[in-house]
Amino acid sequence: MRISTSQLIAFFVFAWGSQMCLAAERPNIIVIYTDDQGFGDASCLNPNAKFQTPNLDRLASEGISFTNAHCSDTVCTPSRYGLLTGRYCWRTTKKTGVMVAEGKCLIEDGRMTLASMLRDQGYKTAMVGKWHLGMDFPGDAGSRDWTQPVRDMPLDKGFDYFYGIPASLNYGVLAWFEGRHAKVPPTVFTAKKPNKRHVDYRIKPPYQNSPAETKKAIGKLGMEVAPDFIDNQCLTRFTDKAIEWMSGKSGSAKEGKPFFVYLPYTSPHYPVCPLPEFHGKGDCGGYGEFVIETDHHVGRILKFLDKSGLDENTMVVFTSDNGPEKSWKQRIDDFGHHSNAPFRGGKRDIYEGGHRVPFFIRWPKGIISPGREFSNLVGQTDLLATFAQITGASLPNNAGEDSHSFLTVLKNPVSNLSRRPLVSHGVNGRFAITHGSMKLIMPHRKAEGELYDLAADPAETKNLANEKPAIGFKLMQQLTDIVCNGRTTPGAKQPNDTGYWSDLTWLSEARYRSLVADAESAN
Repeated sequence: MRISTSQLIAFFVFAWGSQMCLAAERPNIIVIYTDDQGFGDASCLNPNAKFQTPNLDRLASEGISFTNAHCSDTVCTPSRYGLLTGRYCWRTTKKTGVMVAEGKCLIEDGRMTLASMLRDQGYKTAMVGKWHLGMDFPGDAGSRDWTQPVRDMPLDKGFDYFYGIPASLNYGVLAWFEGRHAKVPPTVFTAKKPNKRHVDYRIKPPYQNSPAETKKAIGKLGMEVAPDFIDNQCLTRFTDKAIEWMSGKSGSAKEGKPFFVYLPYTSPHYPVCPLPEFHGKGDCGGYGEFVIETDHHVGRILKFLDKSGLDENTMVVFTSDNGPEKSWKQRIDDFGHHSNAPFRGGKRDIYEGGHRVPFFIRWPKGIISPGREFSNLVGQTDLLATFAQITGASLPNNAGEDSHSFLTVLKNPVSNLSRRPLVSHGVNGRFAITHGSMKLIMPHRKAEGELYDLAADPAETKNLANEKPAIGFKLMQQLTDIVCNGRTTPGAKQPNDTGYWSDLTWLSEARYRSLVADAESAN
């Protein structure tokens, strides 16, 4: 993109002025987080997509498309932890896999989140959608007391308002929770049912009165569900509630304060269950219909902002928690649609298709020269530092340890921001580190190390580990520092939540302990 002299002058004037009146111009912020949506599942990023996403395309054309943006892990729970805290999840006790619906919240008490930081800056905060970071439910399965409140959940992590579900639909305890209670508690049971529109399953009535009855009816033990819950209502209900709250009807968001809404959708994660009005849309079967429906609800948010007069100074961030579910392979065969286009792998993988995701930001009042792309590294962990800089907040040493502000990219159309190394993490605990265009995938179990030049080989087809050992060694040293220092960013060294773990295959336990001790003594 050619930048004119007048644009540059405008930028410098705006940058100076924005520092003088930052507090008065703090934007409303909405983070829309989809579930298992691949890079190729936005039509503006995939010219060969078999369905169109006009509202995502609008975010890109009226904002910035970050084409080298990454979630911090390749599955749900750890990516959500990284997004909300600005810290890699592998620093916690959760080294692999995901959580179920019930359990101690992975975000410890006192840990700064996007919500708590913004609330401290005077924002009203709401979360509407899928949590998947652990909740403490009253009693045990089969002997719940749903008159008692849910604990250790979004309202305890910086959010003023919560409406949503605890986790992915296959983990149960499914009800429409608002605040600490479900109006209709999950007192009946169900299991996965066949899905006529996809290769996965449905969560829909009829439900049974006990796990044993579900076993008799469906052949599987039942999980807890509310009588009024049905999977294909999630997107509509979440969008309705988010709009209702922003309207001031359910959270007083219009008290003259800016607001923050975290809107994690359940789509296009299984179950793929588009509403009937989207059947037949696009050329990619039920999955395409579900992404089209998701895009429709993004459009509803944008229409609300337009009609309410909130559009100009509301930042909308759109991204996904990881790459596409394994059915991406079947979509290539059946429809010629590449959900991971143009990358290798998908959900759970350490390759780019597992963690390079759609990432758009639209902010009419704040972005200089919209409609552009930014192709340097950005991570979802970077939102905390970016929002802090926008709102004038400062991050203490024990917050946002892996978060780097990219505000300069929004404000400067010729920014060439170069991020510190970015760490990626696979579902099985395998590490990768990317700096500039070079990516090192660490050896893990029986797998050997791999080195790729993503600028020349974005599909990761040519392993350069034997050709460029010096580059691989330097990246390994950088990853070692990031792991052992407890942070990627400058600042006092911070502890990880555990000692040595077996996925650090390039480090011995003795070496890890020595480096951590050196880091602690340097503080």
